[in-house]
Amino acid sequence: MKIKGLRWWVIALIALATVINYIDRQALVVLWPSISEDLYPDKTMTERKEIYALISVVFMFSYAFGQSIFGKIFDKVGTRIGFVLSIGFWSLSTALHALARGVLSFAFFRSILGISEAGNWPGAAKGNAEWFPASERAFAQGLFNSGAAIGGIIAIPTIAYLTIHFSWQMIFVIIGLIGFFWLVPWLVIVKAPPKSHPWLTEDEKNYILCGQKEDKDIDKKDLNEYNPPVGELLSRKQSWGVIIASAAIDPIWWLFVFWIPLYLSEVYNMDVKAIGIYGWVPYVGAMLGAWFGGLLAQNRLKNGWSVNKTRKMVITLGCIIMLPALLALSNPGSPVAAVLIMAAVLFGFQTAIGNVQTLPSDLFGKKTVGTLSGFAGTAAKLTGAGLVALVPMLTTGGNYSPAFIIGAALAIIVLASVWILIPKVEALKSKD
Repeated sequence: MKIKGLRWWVIALIALATVINYIDRQALVVLWPSISEDLYPDKTMTERKEIYALISVVFMFSYAFGQSIFGKIFDKVGTRIGFVLSIGFWSLSTALHALARGVLSFAFFRSILGISEAGNWPGAAKGNAEWFPASERAFAQGLFNSGAAIGGIIAIPTIAYLTIHFSWQMIFVIIGLIGFFWLVPWLVIVKAPPKSHPWLTEDEKNYILCGQKEDKDIDKKDLNEYNPPVGELLSRKQSWGVIIASAAIDPIWWLFVFWIPLYLSEVYNMDVKAIGIYGWVPYVGAMLGAWFGGLLAQNRLKNGWSVNKTRKMVITLGCIIMLPALLALSNPGSPVAAVLIMAAVLFGFQTAIGNVQTLPSDLFGKKTVGTLSGFAGTAAKLTGAGLVALVPMLTTGGNYSPAFIIGAALAIIVLASVWILIPKVEALKSKD
């Protein structure tokens, strides 16, 4: 049996895994106002924010640790089994949230969730490098990145609706089961990598493999791919360009992922049901940005632009969109204006991030992509955790302006790291 366009089925499943990933992690974010009132009725809003920030930081540190671990796991066991391990454990840990009764138990289950959910990103980057030619990678990256936005769009109103019919404990169990259902089509469809997959047509196989090399001599180029050991990898300034860009841009995303519901609750006095009405809007901007960034890069490459010019143009455009929108959030006015401006921020973020995440596969061979993506992801989650931890202090009295100003400064750092540390985005060669 041969299936035309099999690579699109694979990236669709990875995008669906990303949707599930965000539904699982967003559950606590949306439910926290009601959970915190249930568990901590005598504490103030600021004290509840501090508890929430502590639990979130535990998740972020675990997520950072998991990025490096799963980067190596995916390079060792491959994309197929790597995703089975990642989504299997994160689905189980989501369901176990139903047993949480306080800070320690929530922190423990969030830690397991963070480690296992981290596998989605180096796994997706590796799957992209395996299944797509260079000209389509940014678009494919945008497709699975849009899964994060779609997860936010679906999660917030869905979880708010579920609170009408179920306890918060049962909601965690219900959404934890979704990931186990995903494993079935994944194991059936992704039987092997492109070189040996029995369902892949010869035309598509040749298109994928030849498109991954500038030279049509695939076997020769495989031998010449630059896959340095870790020490040499980290000695290249281009690697640090990727790592620093990731470390600067990611906290902007986490600022909104963790704090949109609490921002709406604190600034506009919304309950969980009202958050369900407004809170999904920013993720529409993220979804559109993921598609736009990927399509724009693909269009420019097909029209003869170099990888270097394309990646830098799209990343720069995304940062330029984010900068004024982040500053405008200091005084947005109505809740409708606030969520629309947030949508603009996340549109710019997703326009840029897909091309930032594609840089490892532009610079190094496939055996190194997961490792560098893992290091970059670890740095990104550590800086994200730092900003998340600072938010309760930065937003005392419900003033979120300092947090948004920091986000604008981070966008400038992204630009500097890409333009200065990566003079030319191209396949690197050994120093020897």
